[in-house]
Amino acid sequence: MNSSNLQSHPTAPPHLFTSIDMGTNSFKLLIVHADPSTRSFVPVERLKEPVVLSRESPTSISPQSQSRAIQSLRKFKSLILSHNVPLNQIRCVATEALRRAENQKHFVETALDDVGIQIDVLSGEEEARLVYLGVLQFLPVFERSALCIDIGGGSTEFVVGKRGEVKLAVSLKLGHVNLTQMCVGLVEMREYIRGVISESSLGERLRECEGFEVVVGSSGTIRAIENAVFSGYGSDLCHLEEGYKRDWRFGRSELSGVVERLCSEGDEGLIRREGFFGRRAEFIVAGAVLLEEIFEALGIEEMEVSEYALAEGVIADSLGKAFGGLYDLNANARWRSVMRLATRLNGKKRMNHAVHCANIAKEIFVGLRKCNDFNVVLDDKDLEYLEAACFLHNIGIITGKKGYHKQSYHIIKNGDHLYSYTAEEVELIALLTRYQRKKFPKLDRAPFKNFAEKAKRKFIIMCVIIRLSVLLQRSESMDLQEVEFLESTDSFKLVLKQQNQDPLVMGSQDQAEEKSDALHMEQEVEHFKRVKFHYDITSIFKCLVFLQ
Repeated sequence: MNSSNLQSHPTAPPHLFTSIDMGTNSFKLLIVHADPSTRSFVPVERLKEPVVLSRESPTSISPQSQSRAIQSLRKFKSLILSHNVPLNQIRCVATEALRRAENQKHFVETALDDVGIQIDVLSGEEEARLVYLGVLQFLPVFERSALCIDIGGGSTEFVVGKRGEVKLAVSLKLGHVNLTQMCVGLVEMREYIRGVISESSLGERLRECEGFEVVVGSSGTIRAIENAVFSGYGSDLCHLEEGYKRDWRFGRSELSGVVERLCSEGDEGLIRREGFFGRRAEFIVAGAVLLEEIFEALGIEEMEVSEYALAEGVIADSLGKAFGGLYDLNANARWRSVMRLATRLNGKKRMNHAVHCANIAKEIFVGLRKCNDFNVVLDDKDLEYLEAACFLHNIGIITGKKGYHKQSYHIIKNGDHLYSYTAEEVELIALLTRYQRKKFPKLDRAPFKNFAEKAKRKFIIMCVIIRLSVLLQRSESMDLQEVEFLESTDSFKLVLKQQNQDPLVMGSQDQAEEKSDALHMEQEVEHFKRVKFHYDITSIFKCLVFLQ
């Protein structure tokens, strides 16, 4: 076996977990940091590679597909090694393309020998169960009977679950890749889909398990269709609704509008399709037609869309085994609503910056709490509010309006997005995003003048932390390595290292208003002085602006 293969690392972070989803169309890597105390996980790294395992052959993994797959797994391994993920907290799963491959055993052995990654080829039913677990990490459907549908490249999974228990799991060999390869025209495709669904007796089996209350779609194909519906792809009208107001659901008539447009496009339409759907354009017609036939066969009128699916379900399953009774599938719905809003309104790059910001803020918060010199006790709920604000601090960028911090405030305050938080808690999180930058809050003005003195003190401390955290992750792309407290004095220093990460892209108007990093840092140091933290400000400043 290759000497650089994955090995157990003695100093590896204990709560880092990895899932690799080897789909028929694409491979997906997900690395998360799990917190057993809050029973939640936060994505740390995501990577997606277009492989198309069955491109050359529907029944085996060709040499060309194997080469693409191994290259992707090598890239994944490099990222896993850079994060020092423990070997026993890595799980790689494969789906339909490998399930039906005649040379499955050879491929699995080759991957293990070359990359050092053990592949678990899932049954269709197990894949469906894990998809359901993934959906539960994103949408508050635990108490409802939910039909989850995941359209992959080689198969479609159907699972009905309630309160974390699977009542029915079915996998049909209907995928957007194999349908595109097998069927010559739309008529043949529709007839084939109807035949497979009919032979499976899926409708009857759903009725036998007492049906379902809500339908959830969780695949990339379904997310792409929802985006097409929202963007007006199926009509001649451009959708003018702002992105943060979308419902992330669609009905049968809206789906039919997208399918009709896709199936009637000429040469100019093909160019438009490729521009809109990107790499998914090759298979989107088959995926959309398949979903329309599923709606018709099962009498579905509306579908909610989940950003989480198989990869997150694998993580949830791993956490359940690692933490035992400490990991509850329905726990911490509050925090999951934060992650749901952040995931939907932040693009991949902004989400990475939000994660980075939250990590910095948590390190500073934990370090400051040890000092215990603020005449107020910082507790775990304060940390929850701070981390929530960090994950949501840049969601206002989606509006395209000047002053994204103010837009973030309005989305949080007025959007009814945060589940199970009180109005006061929502306002606190919104205010932290509002005052992450620009003007420092004045406590003698609304709404702060109505705060109790203890609440004011806590808010100012958290406000300083988020301002520093946002500045560090945005301006210098620095990664907080540690917070070290000097034993001989009441001062502390932050040790930073350079990170290969692009700065956060702001709107052009905001960019024009940005001052130099040094001036920003000086201003934040002044805020430290104003709130009387009693620290050696010079030491703090030096440690913030000089890299280790």
